[in-house]
Amino acid sequence: MVIGLDGFMNKSKKEKKLEILYSDNHLLAVNKRSGLLTQDSGTGKVNLEDIAREFVKIQNRKKGNVFLHACHRIDKEVSGIVLFARTSKALRRLTSKDYREKMVKIYHAIVEGNVTKKSDELVDYLLHQNYKSVISRRDNIKAKKAILNYKFLKKKSKGTKLEINLLTGRYHQIRVQLSNMGNPILGDTKYGAKRVCNEIALHHYKLLFCHPVQKKIITINAPYPKNEYWF
Repeated sequence: MVIGLDGFMNKSKKEKKLEILYSDNHLLAVNKRSGLLTQDSGTGKVNLEDIAREFVKIQNRKKGNVFLHACHRIDKEVSGIVLFARTSKALRRLTSKDYREKMVKIYHAIVEGNVTKKSDELVDYLLHQNYKSVISRRDNIKAKKAILNYKFLKKKSKGTKLEINLLTGRYHQIRVQLSNMGNPILGDTKYGAKRVCNEIALHHYKLLFCHPVQKKIITINAPYPKNEYWF
């Protein structure tokens, strides 16, 4: 369901559109477009959380402040599912260690080159330096362990399509780990991609988690962006 928020912050029609994937009294899941910040970065730029908060305010016809906070973030350059909590109880539970460890986050990516293994687990140690993640040694006490599993999905004309199960949530983790194995994500020149594009081919495709109040398993899927990568 795509919602248009007429008059919101005097932004363009593209910026005002909100693709709702799931909504109830406790949660809101949105399909973020590439190039949009998840949350306010302190620059005052338009971001998904502010747009979603305005949607809830209009939907509930509220005059005052609206509680809405992202339970996780995805990079500005990445598209796909972002889950928001609409109550403090939902936020507290979904961001707790127990809930976070049980969440299943599935990404799809199209990478440069051929991937010879049908599936594999990548384990690296990462450092966050100057808005970038870098591979470090295991014995570096400042480095954080990063783990993901991937499997081959399809060979495409411009690269290889992979499915990624993200087991840890490090800064730019998928981007740097795939680059380190020799297959940077299409368009991701920050991590070694050769072709310059306006977007990168990384999409948060599926999210499975236990509802913080109803205690049932929720599965959310996000349609691909309508660009040259996916179709």
